[in-house]
Amino acid sequence: MSNIHNISATVILRNHQVILNEKVVFETAEDLELSLFLKACYQDLEIDYGKFYKMDLLSKLGFIATEYLLKDQKLNPETALILQNSAGSLETDTNYQASISDKNAFPSPSVFVYTLPNIVLGELSIRHQLQTENAFFISEKFEAPFLIVYLQNLLSTQKAEAAICGWLDLDKDGYNVFLSLITKEEKGKALTAENLKNYYEQFKTRA
Repeated sequence: MSNIHNISATVILRNHQVILNEKVVFETAEDLELSLFLKACYQDLEIDYGKFYKMDLLSKLGFIATEYLLKDQKLNPETALILQNSAGSLETDTNYQASISDKNAFPSPSVFVYTLPNIVLGELSIRHQLQTENAFFISEKFEAPFLIVYLQNLLSTQKAEAAICGWLDLDKDGYNVFLSLITKEEKGKALTAENLKNYYEQFKTRA
């Protein structure tokens, strides 16, 4: 097996479509609410993970995207999680602020626990029993060069054997998810900023 890491799988969630390795594998009507789209994805995956229903929307997006990305693969416990977005956990923060402002209701602890974007990393680590580094960075846009430098440092120093990296964004304007699986498998494309960016920029609009 090669010591060079490759982008061995990719998944995109945009416009109520799931695009796995550059092929649409699931879609719903574009006017379906995001929560219902994610529920439909969960049912399509035919998995049983009751905690899914307790997650906030950002965590559900990360969970669903990762399930499609892996498709029955078992992750190496030394798989790092490195994600970016532009809005942090703003959608959940807004919901929690609304519960604080409502004089007739008590702030919800179940909502408060998700008011950090890195909670999704914890959910994924628990689901897949990951035991190595994870990080969630806030950036105005997808920064492939930054991710590559960070990943190459982790992988070259053997702090991680593999990685899931990408963009996991949710705000008032909608959602945009791109995740890639980085492994030593001899398939896919080389781990470069250009290749990562090219994968991300596919399927910007619905076909």
